Amino acid sequence: MRNRIVGSIIIAIAVLMAFIIYSFNRGMTEIVATSCSHGTSCPMWGTIEFQTNMSTGITAFVALIGLYLVFFGEDERIVMKVLRVHEQVQPSRPSRNDYKDAMKKLAADERKVFERVIASGGDVLQSELIASTGANKVRMTRILDKLESMGLVERRRRGMTNAVVLKR
Repeated sequence: MRNRIVGSIIIAIAVLMAFIIYSFNRGMTEIVATSCSHGTSCPMWGTIEFQTNMSTGITAFVALIGLYLVFFGEDERIVMKVLRVHEQVQPSRPSRNDYKDAMKKLAADERKVFERVIASGGDVLQSELIASTGANKVRMTRILDKLESMGLVERRRRGMTNAVVLKR
């Protein structure tokens, strides 16, 4: 919402509060006038005066907040920045030789999955890996967890599946 609209609503609430205070004060004055036999020295008059002054102060404070928002409150601006990234050199396709040391530490099924990721150019869907390796979803998740923990691949969400991407 814009600040001016909110300020106007707050001012309307302050006016409503002032009307309620006026009505309450008028009713209490009539009640005290008929029930108090001491005249103006009755302690109930002091209570009415205190309550009226406190509620009037609160109402004035609320009204001032509304006036501030109407006259001085700035509207929020949403700023969107567009970032442009230019790659000057096309990254070369990773080869099996680039990951020779990591391959030595992998089990056979982990190596098979990792080789498929490399063969795909470093970007393949997890569902495609499941189909091409014959591993079930649970096993594939565990294999990819291990490859991720070693810092070799990264999973990124794409629709209802994950994309498996080589880390460089």
